[in-house]
Amino acid sequence: MLYTSAEAAKLLRKLNEELEVIERRENQSSVFNAALGEDPETVRPEYDYEETQKEISKLENKIRTVKHAINAFNLSHVVPDFDMTIDKLLVYIPQLTKRKQKLYSMQARLSKARENNYRGSNIIDYCITNYDIKKAHEDYVKVSDELASAQTALDVINNSEKFDIEI
Repeated sequence: MLYTSAEAAKLLRKLNEELEVIERRENQSSVFNAALGEDPETVRPEYDYEETQKEISKLENKIRTVKHAINAFNLSHVVPDFDMTIDKLLVYIPQLTKRKQKLYSMQARLSKARENNYRGSNIIDYCITNYDIKKAHEDYVKVSDELASAQTALDVINNSEKFDIEI
């Protein structure tokens, strides 16, 4: 069946939730307590070990299949205008985000700022920037635009390009 990355991610989330429910039920019903003198059969929860293991195995296989399909698509699909595959873009976006945060702070600095004096001295310390603040601002704008463009390109692919997942 054909899925977009967004649809495949939703399918993966659904499968993981189904697995979690089965595992929770198993944890609650695979062992139980009975009071001394109480007939254990009257409090025994319904649990089928073999059937539960089959369900878990089946879901884990589906999860592996979906994850592999997503990974294969991400490794092979080149993002237009970025000349890199989706998996590289998924590394590039956090790098851009980190750079944007750093440049935001750098562009906001004053060229010379008085520092707080905590030593109890009459000496005044100044923090002086050792770079061009205007250039930091220009770079901030470029990085912000590049990040927005990368995120938009990824959003377009995630919601339009389809690939096959055989479950």
